[in-house]
Amino acid sequence: MFRDRFFKRDRFFNGFRYDSPFQKGDLKYVILDLLKEKPRHGYEIIRHLEESSHGFYKPSAGTVYPTLQMLEEMSYATSKERDGKKVYKITKQGIDFLNERSDFADQVKSHMRNQWDHGNFKIIGHIIGEVAKLRRFLVFRIRHTSPEKIEKIGSIITKARQEIESILEE
Repeated sequence: MFRDRFFKRDRFFNGFRYDSPFQKGDLKYVILDLLKEKPRHGYEIIRHLEESSHGFYKPSAGTVYPTLQMLEEMSYATSKERDGKKVYKITKQGIDFLNERSDFADQVKSHMRNQWDHGNFKIIGHIIGEVAKLRRFLVFRIRHTSPEKIEKIGSIITKARQEIESILEE
């Protein structure tokens, strides 16, 4: 049946997840560079990267905090407890590490800019936000509607997707 195929999560919402723009090990350069600007706690780093990417990339705590711990173990960063949060600060060894690998660190930053500094990301973010709002609305309301309305909604969304694909393929 149409609605059974249409509303499977892996088909309808597939493609909206944006994977990490970093290669393994790149994030340490980004974090050290952020710590060079000012001391930060992990959530600030996560929020900064999400804002820098216009919402297209949000590193998980499971990525950021182990990287911070590794940087601390390598003596590239230190931490102090402040208001119940660990605040990290770059060390002299961390600055030296960044300076010694400045070419590579610059490549990582350049890659980030190429991925995220496009003028149309604001409108793209708006579009993605509207799709997310539609999804939330459907999740809560569609279960309580008639099969006829579900079929009609499914047809509208399929037609919209096809039109969008057509525009993007032009």
